[in-house]
Amino acid sequence: MSDDRFSVAGRIACVTGASSGIGQAMADALAEAGARVVGIARREEALASWATGAGERAVLVGDVGDLDALPDLARRATEPFGAPDIVIPAAGINPRKPADEVTAAEWERTLALNLSHPFLFARAFVPAMKDKGWGRIINIASLQTTRAFINGVAYGASKGGVGQLTRAMAEAWSPHGITANAIAPGFFPTALSAPVFQDDDLVNHHARMTCIGRNGTMEDLIGPMLFLSSPASDYVTGQILAVDGGYTAK
Repeated sequence: MSDDRFSVAGRIACVTGASSGIGQAMADALAEAGARVVGIARREEALASWATGAGERAVLVGDVGDLDALPDLARRATEPFGAPDIVIPAAGINPRKPADEVTAAEWERTLALNLSHPFLFARAFVPAMKDKGWGRIINIASLQTTRAFINGVAYGASKGGVGQLTRAMAEAWSPHGITANAIAPGFFPTALSAPVFQDDDLVNHHARMTCIGRNGTMEDLIGPMLFLSSPASDYVTGQILAVDGGYTAK
């Protein structure tokens, strides 16, 4: 017997960074589960390929790191299906440079994309969520939300901010039926983590750091994401859910 508490069928979702990696995996899963999904990214060709998948999908080409353009981008994101019930700001960047070498421009770009865009973009849809009395915001945190890694000063600062942003969003909007949570992945093979997965020693090291004994696959993220997107998580807000195989438990 199906349990509608875990269903996202008929919901409207908007996912940034939908052309690759974690954003694409989450956008795929939502569409396949019956949500109507708007995928946003800069790469038009990759988005067009994503749009050929199962379910109801629409694409919007744009740079969510351009904060001045975000209001118009958010407005256009409502055109295909209406205002979204589920917002996942998954687009991100990791410059991977020593602290002494990070430029001001790299610092600002990293914070704009990883921290400012999740707040400003999600906030644009809050009025409509308040009108419905229901909404879901799922941010993308990181192992670096709570710990430091080499060459991660800008990325780590932005993801540390995502943790507090998630709690602050929950405090501000959960009285209106809008939950805000974050998923903090461990090591998963994505474009951002490619330098790690090109080094077998690092891959094996990080696998050993988990309790489970392996690094993540995209499929590992789908269940937690669907849970946080569905009515099953109505009483869960302001939380950072580590999907890391127990990396942070050791």
